[in-house]
Amino acid sequence: MRFLIVNKFLYPNGGSETYIFGLGRQLKSMGHEVQYFGMEHPDRCVGNAVDAYTSNMDFHGDQSASAGKTETAAIIGKLNKLTLPIRVIYSREARHKIRQVLEDFEPDVVHLNNINFQITPSVIYEIRKWDKDRGKSCKIVFTAHDYQWICPNHMLYIPGRDGNSGEICDRCEGGRFVECTRHNCIHGSKARSIIGTVEGYYYKMRKTYGLTDKIICPSAFLHDKLANDPLLRDKLITLHNFLEFDGLSDTSHSSGESKYVLYFGRFATEKGVRTLLDVTSRLREVRFVFAGSGPLESEVRERADTQDNVEFVGFKSGDELRELIAGACFSIYPSEWYENCPFSVMESISLGTPVLGADIGGIPELVVSEKAAYGMLFRPGDADDLEDKIKKLWSDSDYTKGLKDNCRKNDFDTLEEYTKRFIELI
Repeated sequence: MRFLIVNKFLYPNGGSETYIFGLGRQLKSMGHEVQYFGMEHPDRCVGNAVDAYTSNMDFHGDQSASAGKTETAAIIGKLNKLTLPIRVIYSREARHKIRQVLEDFEPDVVHLNNINFQITPSVIYEIRKWDKDRGKSCKIVFTAHDYQWICPNHMLYIPGRDGNSGEICDRCEGGRFVECTRHNCIHGSKARSIIGTVEGYYYKMRKTYGLTDKIICPSAFLHDKLANDPLLRDKLITLHNFLEFDGLSDTSHSSGESKYVLYFGRFATEKGVRTLLDVTSRLREVRFVFAGSGPLESEVRERADTQDNVEFVGFKSGDELRELIAGACFSIYPSEWYENCPFSVMESISLGTPVLGADIGGIPELVVSEKAAYGMLFRPGDADDLEDKIKKLWSDSDYTKGLKDNCRKNDFDTLEEYTKRFIELI
């Protein structure tokens, strides 16, 4: 079969890109043809045969910068800024460019991923128009990586202002997208929040997502959220993400020299980093290692400088990160928003390291499966409960060892297993 994978970013940028690149490679290894459609970018690493891509656009950044440009370029920049609100809701360019790819590649399946605000769901209309023009239908499979369809800022979370904690929010559920504007939910910007509100109403009114054939939900939690919309209910399938690497390296757990608990990932308020930092001052006998980067990095660095039991090791990736994870007593995932299916939790478990995770969103179904417990849960944002659970895992070595044994026998799909399931549902 021929698969056209559509995603706004065609370079390594986050979890959805990890997903599409892995899936694409596996489909090719199984004998299928794969091409990609998305935005042009200097770091683009995949593409299509006709080199058709949309213009690079940063909805969340500054579209108006013109310093050092020619007068003509500056004028074009200003025009782009004026038309931005329209282009991020509905893109004629994306429809035109994807049509070129459709006619050349003739895919059997178009696999949509993160497309809102840059590619826009307008491409769904072009796919169906192409079907009509040729008298033949291709499948549209949509993997929902976040809550965009029910929340314009895609998080079900109102970010905090001036360093304050944010707020879990479901006000937009049921199509009440005006709440996004009322609370300035998109980067604290009234203008961007209005655009998000209009986009939500526009595609709900036109029942656009109902034109898809299947919708893959990486968590049962997301499935339940989307199932509240009768237009989508019969199209939903729950399929947890895959993991690409195989188990433990020989050096990971063999030495047993270090005893520490690990937080790795983005340093941000919604990730529960401040709650975890609070607990580190209460448990001086526990060694905490923080790996990552983000808005709260200065706070993590300061804590590492002032507390002997806190260590900041910077951003890690690849084998270096996996060795750090595998060597930990357990990892902590203290998120305070509705995570979907975090790769970090799955990666920790697959490396034999239990997870102490917040009981929120899609985290619980990964940490405690129907077959076994791969860690423990605590009430999100509750420092006292987090402290108690850390004490339990840190002090009860027999209990923690049992969790480690469970982790090594986890039932997560490999990339090959996931891809076979993906093909079966088409």
